[in-house]
Amino acid sequence: MFTLDQITSAHSLVKSGADFPPYIRDLKALGVTNYIAFVADGHIDYFGAEEYLVQATGKYEALAKAKTANIPLFKSELIAHQQGKTDYPTFIHMCAETGIEKLEVNLEKLTCTYFDIAGNEVLTEQIPT
Repeated sequence: MFTLDQITSAHSLVKSGADFPPYIRDLKALGVTNYIAFVADGHIDYFGAEEYLVQATGKYEALAKAKTANIPLFKSELIAHQQGKTDYPTFIHMCAETGIEKLEVNLEKLTCTYFDIAGNEVLTEQIPT
């Protein structure tokens, strides 16, 4: 099974949203089936086969999140991030400011789903390969 060190090594190659598809391929090759990233403090739960779980602790001070989602602004900022115009910390701050609570990545379906603070699905995208 995969380790947190292997995941950290793969993540170290990510400089912007444009690097996301290769990162996903690397995680999938390690055996990660899905993960949940929490915007508030940056902790991430990585899942593998047979309920295998590796947890990455929070990476920063808790971010204040908007109480309601600003979906149009989130979508436009997400596009900019995917085009490589922002780094990951900027992306996470933008998520908090636009009311995104967490994102779930399913490596089997190759989808990334964003949820607001109430747990409502805001957007599901297909991850390009």
